[in-house]
Amino acid sequence: MSSVLVVGGTSGIGLEFARTRAQCGDDVVLTGRDAHRADTLAKEFGARGLGLDLTRPLEVAASLAEVGRVDHLVIAGVSRDDNKVTEYDIDAALRLVTLKLVGYTEVVHTLRTRLHDDSAIVLFGGQAKERPYPGATTVATVNAGVRGLMNSLAVELAPVRVNSVHPGVVGDSPYWQAKPEKVLTTLQTETPTGRLATMSDVVDAVDFLLRNRSVNAVELSVDGGWLLG
Repeated sequence: MSSVLVVGGTSGIGLEFARTRAQCGDDVVLTGRDAHRADTLAKEFGARGLGLDLTRPLEVAASLAEVGRVDHLVIAGVSRDDNKVTEYDIDAALRLVTLKLVGYTEVVHTLRTRLHDDSAIVLFGGQAKERPYPGATTVATVNAGVRGLMNSLAVELAPVRVNSVHPGVVGDSPYWQAKPEKVLTTLQTETPTGRLATMSDVVDAVDFLLRNRSVNAVELSVDGGWLLG
């Protein structure tokens, strides 16, 4: 049995990963901005829930005070940001940069003494870093920054392994399920495999990055080859 902490585990892929690992018998703790929601969701599948807001990094240490030894750490917290340089929303940009880069780093900083030589970390990025779109000014920037964060952590924390996963369009995720069907159909036809990635696919990829002891400082794309389109 492994001790697993999922930061950003109350929705989407983070929640799916937390549920999967708990059902495998692991000791799972998940976090979300709303402590009550996190605890309620976690109890549904035998995990524990904590309140943690990545946009408030000065509070991270207190939020994680009751977390013990960590074998597997997944930091999946995200914030949807539509921000164009021509209509730049500084507050939204600061929120996302703080969440994804400062918040992620502070989680690792807080837990560094609770990690051990066989611990593994997975950071969540995204494919906007490779294929930006109008409105991805901040999203593309921070997801590219995940690469630098991953590399620096892998060097500083060695032998702790640090990898990152970059999902493409995850067709059955809550975010993409809310899109018009014709949008998903178009994206599917642009994907070489002829199918969109699923949350289960991403969960499997994260699990691989955590468990394979020879995989370190790797950026794993889970997009069915969509970037080739």
